[in-house]
Amino acid sequence: MLVRISALFFVDALGGGFLTASLVSYFFFERFGVGAGTIALLFGAARVANALSHLGAAWLARRIGLVNTMVFTHIPSSILLVTVAFAPNFPVAAVLFLLREGLVEMDVPTRTSYVMAMVRPEERTVAAGVTNLVRIVGWAMAPVFAGLLMARYSLVVPLVLAAGLKITYDVMLWIAFRRLPPPEEQVA
Repeated sequence: MLVRISALFFVDALGGGFLTASLVSYFFFERFGVGAGTIALLFGAARVANALSHLGAAWLARRIGLVNTMVFTHIPSSILLVTVAFAPNFPVAAVLFLLREGLVEMDVPTRTSYVMAMVRPEERTVAAGVTNLVRIVGWAMAPVFAGLLMARYSLVVPLVLAAGLKITYDVMLWIAFRRLPPPEEQVA
């Protein structure tokens, strides 16, 4: 279980590595000519949306389950990312980006909760270490490619590629783990 889910987390993190704050800021600056102050305000609001989504994730997971919360909030956030890439102007792109940021982090607490629930208590430290390590490696690799793709092809390529990787991760996660609920979600 740990190897399979870690491999999927790598795919998700690789997609996320295409979306570092610096690369997305550069996208907004180059595509829409937005200044640093406006981008800073946008990212400040985005982080508030991220934080609030963590609270919403717990509420939603109690109703539809951990795996479903991860997948059914992450796919719409990736679709919103593609719409940001092709938005006609900055105000539209900013609203779409903030909507995305309100959904994209809902998988973080649910992902951690799921992994911890699915391994024995004595394996939790190792499981957390392994899953975080593969995420960091995936996240660290992608910016190099994102920058090259932006420079060679288009500003939107990394955003679309990131969305594609993340949707692939979500579909594969749902297929692999939808029938493996954590103990607290199992019906007797």
